Amino acid sequence: MQVTSSVRQPLITGGKTYHDVTHDVSRQVEGKPSMLWFLAFLTAAGVLALGSIALIATLWEGIGMWGLNKTVGWAWDITNFVWWVGIGHAGTLISAVLLLFRQKWRTSINRAAEAMTIFAVICAAMFPVIHMGRPWLGAYWALPLPNTFGSLWVNFNSPLLWDVFAISTYFSVSLVFWYIGLIPDFATIRDRATGLRKTIYGALSFGWDGAAKTWMRYESVSLILAGLATPLVLSVHTIVSFDFATSVIPGWHTTIFPPYFVAGAIFSGFAMVLTLMIITRKVFKLEDYITIGHIELMNIVIIITGSIVGIAYITEFFIAWYSGVEAEQYAFINRATGPYWWAYWSMMTCNVISPQLFWIKKIRTSIIATFILSLVVNIGMWFERFVIIVTSLHRDYLPSSWAMFYPTWADVGVYLFTFGLFFTLFFLFAKFFPVINMAEVKSVLKSSSEKVHK
Repeated sequence: MQVTSSVRQPLITGGKTYHDVTHDVSRQVEGKPSMLWFLAFLTAAGVLALGSIALIATLWEGIGMWGLNKTVGWAWDITNFVWWVGIGHAGTLISAVLLLFRQKWRTSINRAAEAMTIFAVICAAMFPVIHMGRPWLGAYWALPLPNTFGSLWVNFNSPLLWDVFAISTYFSVSLVFWYIGLIPDFATIRDRATGLRKTIYGALSFGWDGAAKTWMRYESVSLILAGLATPLVLSVHTIVSFDFATSVIPGWHTTIFPPYFVAGAIFSGFAMVLTLMIITRKVFKLEDYITIGHIELMNIVIIITGSIVGIAYITEFFIAWYSGVEAEQYAFINRATGPYWWAYWSMMTCNVISPQLFWIKKIRTSIIATFILSLVVNIGMWFERFVIIVTSLHRDYLPSSWAMFYPTWADVGVYLFTFGLFFTLFFLFAKFFPVINMAEVKSVLKSSSEKVHK
């Protein structure tokens, strides 16, 4: 008896040739910007300009412009910091981990995911710097710099310093990985260009000649960088979670935070990748490259990581009850039933209930449903960080110190500034850089066409 396995759908549809791939991706770089791109870019730039008013006011007047008080010393700033770091997690996972596991479906989405990572980390890094109040007087002291002030060193035992090392390493490796992948595509655009454009892309391509030895070195470097970047997928958000887990504050002092934060970061990162990819495939007419199959696979990752996050929420409540520590128990009861109950139940609805809808194939393969749920997940993950930070601080051991946090216009404005910065950078990237990795997509064309003809 002969058993024949079902044939998977091709990764790239439409019977594309190598020339088609080059033309479809390069035309976005070579052609004039569309009206839709101009509208999107001007909207992002407008939000950036509006948010810069709040940023300048904060730098001029100090962080007293924010809604912080003696009880709630961390709020929107650190919430946004952790949220943006989480957004940047999917890029490294798609680029490095899936490369090592030979997952070829990553080829259409890895370039934009890597760019998203870099822009998100830039947005995240802004918040600790702004929180210093007068960063120009001493932001550089976050680094262990040799000095003549009696050997004035940073506190190496502080997880806040570990953050500096983790995020700077993450940013550096991600930037190198992203740029190395761009070099062959820059060379492709260089060979099609003339005049000033040819000079610019020629400089960006570092003299790439497409020889067999060049490709061999390119693939070797990619594997080495993937190996270096893979531990960062686990380490970066683990170290971010140490900002809270190494404290003794009820609601923070828990060993589940590292895996819980990592799963949440991948969860929110993939949701943002979906949001951006669905818009990109429509605006740039890349439906044959970013297919329903890609979207379904990313939705499956969201199901898995969303379920892990849901189990972590339940485990937190169980451990608080099992510990017998009254303050710990109160911290979690206060989250669900206290003044910020609406934030807690928004988090639970968005992060635990909504991703389970992806078990239904019709929803998992629906563009509109996926787009809406990806936004819902990112809203839920912001509420998760808000709940962890603010509800654990606003009611401590002394009832006379209890306080509420209310965001000011400056809080909201600085957050809008990072949104404007993120999308402005992404739209510039999508216009002037190839948004899909042409070299890697061409490597899966053969297997795709073979599957079509079977």
